[in-house]
Amino acid sequence: MKPNILLITVDQMRFDCLHYLNHPVIQTPNLDHLAKRGVTFTSAYSATPSCVPARASIITGMSQRSHGRVGYQDKVHWTYEHTLPGELAGAGYHTQCIGKMHVYPTRNLCGFHNIELHDGYMHYNRNRSRSSALEWWDYTDDYLPWLRERAGYDQDIMDHGLDCNASVVSRPWHLEEKYHPTNWAVTRSIDFLRRRDPSKPFFLWTSFVRPHSPLDPPQAYLDLYKNIELPEPPIGDWADTEDADRAGFNPTTGRGIVHDRMRKDALAAYYALITHIDNQIGRLLNALFEFGVSDNTVIMFTSDHGDLMGDHNLYQKRLAYEGSAKVPFILCDPTGKLGLESGKIADQVVEMRDIMPTLLDAANVAIPDSVDGSSVLPLSVRINGQKPEWREYLHGEHAHGQLSYHYVTDGKRKYIWYSQTGVEQYFDLEADPQELRNLIKDSGYANEISGWRERIIGELTGREEGYTDGAQLIAGRPPLDVLSHIL
Repeated sequence: MKPNILLITVDQMRFDCLHYLNHPVIQTPNLDHLAKRGVTFTSAYSATPSCVPARASIITGMSQRSHGRVGYQDKVHWTYEHTLPGELAGAGYHTQCIGKMHVYPTRNLCGFHNIELHDGYMHYNRNRSRSSALEWWDYTDDYLPWLRERAGYDQDIMDHGLDCNASVVSRPWHLEEKYHPTNWAVTRSIDFLRRRDPSKPFFLWTSFVRPHSPLDPPQAYLDLYKNIELPEPPIGDWADTEDADRAGFNPTTGRGIVHDRMRKDALAAYYALITHIDNQIGRLLNALFEFGVSDNTVIMFTSDHGDLMGDHNLYQKRLAYEGSAKVPFILCDPTGKLGLESGKIADQVVEMRDIMPTLLDAANVAIPDSVDGSSVLPLSVRINGQKPEWREYLHGEHAHGQLSYHYVTDGKRKYIWYSQTGVEQYFDLEADPQELRNLIKDSGYANEISGWRERIIGELTGREEGYTDGAQLIAGRPPLDVLSHIL
């Protein structure tokens, strides 16, 4: 029988928030155990580090150039012919998603047999109109009615006063822990294990909304990070240290100088949310054992993107820096059938597009020609001799107004080009993993930089935006007013 597949994703978790990878304070015992038994990729990135495009890559196996989402195009219909759940369903799998999908229309199955959704605050603050009525919160979300049935019909997820993008404001969860969205995702996942068709293998995508804001962990987890020394954020020689327009006073800010106590409280809450998720993952793993399927279930864990959490006085996601674009990525095979090397650390650069082909490969299901990613299984086994061929680098991008950019990296070097302003940055990640020093004007790196710039030119040649003439990069294309219109 084919193996069951459990894909666990979180929203906005940084790459370095694993005790297994030597984080100084984070507690992640269950994820550490998965990593010890499986393979951990230390150069995993989100090519377009925000929710919609990252999830398009997860579901389709395509690059941003192929799936067409390079920013917040959240009202464009998802009409992809080949999807991860669709291919697995066609191969006889019982498929289910619990939690966040962030597709359009919101209840688009995208190949799943069934979905139970909680997409955070998606559509919550939008103007209600006839054309968008069926996308309104009460029509699309499954968590909110579940919450109201159990905790009271006057309950709302905004009752604790935190905005869904409150990057520097935090507080404890205001209800009993069992009502938290993190617990709900596992409660419903366990219920799927009870109700699934036992004659078929299953594909379950448990998709947590946290540690994305609001930063609202249950008190017990927040207490774990009280009165301990938290890591100081790296501040690069290129970072804005003035905050002339006082952006740091915005509770949903993406940049700025933030009151130090608020920053530390937010960081503690972020870590607490991750530990809360980790404990609930432990609960889900226990349920796999109780239902007798733990020895025949392949598990993958990752995040759609990271969170800068004050690095370089920046917050949230979207940007190409390590805290935002680099993610945890663990593949664990308790079945033993895939031949993974337990405890292996792999440094090849992998991305969201590699999830679909990897899981199809694990299930021995054909990978569609539409897929741009590659299975990481050849990188995950013990290698005796020549290493398997793999991509030399990754190209990523994000439409983000004046901060729209393209980047290329192999996990050891990174070149960033801001397409509206022409600003360039270059980092030696081996010598400077925190991106403290921008080497773009360092003559000792001139030849390297030229080579990486050529890679960007090659990626952008022929694209309709006019970013290059094939010989040089051209900033300000398309014009910002056009770019803003499509964000």
